[in-house]
Amino acid sequence: MTSLSRILGIETSCDETAAAIVVRHPDGRGEIVSDVVLSQLEEHSAFGGVVPEIAARAHVDALDGLVEEALARAGVTLDDIDAVAATAGPGLIGGLLVGLMTGKAIAMAAKKPLYAINHLEGHALTARLTDGLSFPYLMLLVSGGHTQLVLVKGVGDYERWGTTIDDALGEAFDKTAKLLGLPYPGGPAVERAALTGNPERFDLPRPLVGEARLDFSFSGLKTAVRQAATAIQPLTQQDIADICASFQRAISRTLKDRIGRGLARFRERYLNEQEPALVVAGGVAANQVIRETLQALCQQHGFRFIAPPISLCTDNAAMIAWAGLERMAAGLADDPISVAPRSRWPLDAAAAALIGSGKRGAKA
Repeated sequence: MTSLSRILGIETSCDETAAAIVVRHPDGRGEIVSDVVLSQLEEHSAFGGVVPEIAARAHVDALDGLVEEALARAGVTLDDIDAVAATAGPGLIGGLLVGLMTGKAIAMAAKKPLYAINHLEGHALTARLTDGLSFPYLMLLVSGGHTQLVLVKGVGDYERWGTTIDDALGEAFDKTAKLLGLPYPGGPAVERAALTGNPERFDLPRPLVGEARLDFSFSGLKTAVRQAATAIQPLTQQDIADICASFQRAISRTLKDRIGRGLARFRERYLNEQEPALVVAGGVAANQVIRETLQALCQQHGFRFIAPPISLCTDNAAMIAWAGLERMAAGLADDPISVAPRSRWPLDAAAAALIGSGKRGAKA
C-alpha cells in the first residue's frame, strides 16, 4: 500500500458487540482510531454461560449504535472508509448473521469492498498491529472455544501444530468455576480465588505432558477437580481457593511442557530466525499465572514474548478491521456479497479435525 487505508471493523461472534475504525499507514504501521465494545455479561451471568438467542438479540439492539459511535469517535463518515470487515466465523451463528448482514448492508450502501473475516485470523494478526511483528511466529490461542498452537507464516497462511482433543482451556476454567459455585465468567473468578490458595494441596493431573505431539487435553483435569471437590464436601472458602490454585498450577505445568516443545520445534524449523516470537491471544491470555509461565518459558528458550493488551486479547472489532487491512495489503480479493457466515471455520483447513466434524465443518 502506498497510501493510508481506513477500514470499519465489526465483531459479533459471541457475547461482545464491537465496532472499530483502524488505519494502515503507507509504512505498514497500524493505528486504532476508535474501538467500541459492549459486553453482554449482565445478560448471560444469571445463566452461567452465553445463551445464543439472547446474544443475537443483544447484537441486533446494539450494533447500529456502536457503528455510529465508532465513526463519530474517529471523526469520519462512511465516505471516508475504504472497506468494511466483519467477522464471518467461527462463532454463534445468530450473532455472526447479525454482524455479517450489517457489514454487507453498509458495504452495499456505501459502495465499499467487503471482507468476511475469520475471527481466529483476527487474533493471529493482532501482534502485527500492536508490535509490528514480522512473519513467521508462533501463536498460542487460548479462549473459551479454542486452544491451539499455530504457526503463523503469512496472511491467510497458517499451520496448526496443536489443538485440544476435548475441552478448550477457557471452557475448563468456566466449568471449574461453576462446579465450585463461583460466578460467571469462570476464568477471572478462578484466578481471584487462587490468589489465597495453596497450589500444592491437590496433586491434579497434567494431561499429555511428556508426549511428543503438541495437542492439549483438559477434560481429565476438569474431572479430577470434580473428584477432589466431592471428596471433601462441604467446601470451605479455603478449600475452594486451594482447588483453584492447584488447578492453575496444573494448567501452568501443562502449558510449560506443551509450549516448550513447540518452541523447540520452531527453532529446528527456522534455524536462522534471529528473534523468534511467541504470541498469546484469546481471553484466557488475561490470566497472570499463564502469562508469567509463558514469559519465563520464552526467556528460557530465547523467544520474544508478545501478549497484546487485554482489550485486544478478548473479542474486539479492531482486530477484525486490522485483518481486513492485512488482506488488502497482501492483495487478497474482497468477498462477494453472497458470502455466508460459518459457525466452524478452522484457520488451517488442511489439518485433521481431532474433535469431530459434520455438515458445519471441522470443529478445530
